[in-house]
Amino acid sequence: MKRLPIWLVFILLLACSKDEGNRNPYLLEVGFRFEVNLNLPLYSPLTNTGNAIYIGNQGVGIRGVFVINKGFDDFFAWEASCPNHAPNACSTMDLNGQTVVCSCEDFEYSLFTGQQLNRPDDGERYYDLLFYNTSFNGTSIVISN
Repeated sequence: MKRLPIWLVFILLLACSKDEGNRNPYLLEVGFRFEVNLNLPLYSPLTNTGNAIYIGNQGVGIRGVFVINKGFDDFFAWEASCPNHAPNACSTMDLNGQTVVCSCEDFEYSLFTGQQLNRPDDGERYYDLLFYNTSFNGTSIVISN
């Protein structure tokens, strides 16, 4: 059996990182799969570019999801619970066109990018929206995590 040079082993060990610096400490990673049938009237707004809806079904995300049609048969899905504090009575955000607003602090987020639009400049760490996977097959969107 051939041995690896010690310098290669050292480089491989340094390349391994347990840095979870991007992990949001407020929102749990929940596993789910939900299919959105665009032929149903409830979800028909998603057939038009720029339209967004809230899906608050039990077992879909933590507090539901926001889905937006970003054009060219491409969709984004985001967690509906505000990413900058633990889920509580006011943490389910409200849909406002192509943005969502957390009523706890009036934080506003873009559904096109997931970024917080009014991030305070106070030196604290703030998180953007939690993204969920989407796939589109022509008549339905599958949202999963």
